[in-house]
Amino acid sequence: MISTRVKAVRVDKPFLRSISLKHEKIEIPDVYPFSIPCVKVLDRIDFHPDITFLIGENGTGKSTLLEAIAIAWGFNAEGGSKNFNFATRPSHSDLHDYIRMSRSTKMPSDGFFLRAESFYNVATQIDELGSFRPYGGKSLHAQSHGESFLSLILYRFHGHGLYILDEPEAALSPMRQLAMLRRIQHLIQQHSQFIIATHSPILLAYPGAKILTLNESGFTETPYEETEHFTVTRRFLNDHEGFLKKLFTDDETD
Repeated sequence: MISTRVKAVRVDKPFLRSISLKHEKIEIPDVYPFSIPCVKVLDRIDFHPDITFLIGENGTGKSTLLEAIAIAWGFNAEGGSKNFNFATRPSHSDLHDYIRMSRSTKMPSDGFFLRAESFYNVATQIDELGSFRPYGGKSLHAQSHGESFLSLILYRFHGHGLYILDEPEAALSPMRQLAMLRRIQHLIQQHSQFIIATHSPILLAYPGAKILTLNESGFTETPYEETEHFTVTRRFLNDHEGFLKKLFTDDETD
């Protein structure tokens, strides 16, 4: 008798379990990128199977670290999938050469590195290749900035993938960020893993996400309602007039 039972597909997540820094390989620790405080004290980062957020003030090293992770995984420095191989203006650090990765035994079947600052270059590369179909069948340059970001996430991300996103909210309205959250949920249900650097209190609200705050002390896992993004936004929305009055008054007395 032939069994009709469907064999379950084993998914070994997280695809990227952790990273650590090869301190023994660093010859001059006081130069960039090793002089960045969060890199200087980096020992090991364990990633959530579903979604890990990196947050912190400008200049704390979020993008530098995310870029190094993406390149070490095999993505193009300016963004795209592993099939992209172009350089508009090489400016990435060599931190990726000092990253040690712990991977799962199962590799993802999809993946993408999105960085807001160089997404224009990725869209141009897609135009030159003429490969519009995976991105909604329309040139990303023929869409608004926000529409092109959402098209990427809605049409190009297929699931069972590792998606590394650097400030994906940059072009998205609050409603579009909510649409992105819903799409992220669908992709996670399809066995995907996300690592995201963001300033968005909307994206950070994803249930059960691991949030790592980067600062001079290193990495601190932070509950959502204790992040600066949440507390400052809540204070502002609860009393925006009082908040602005204090802000402008303090500025005048400095």
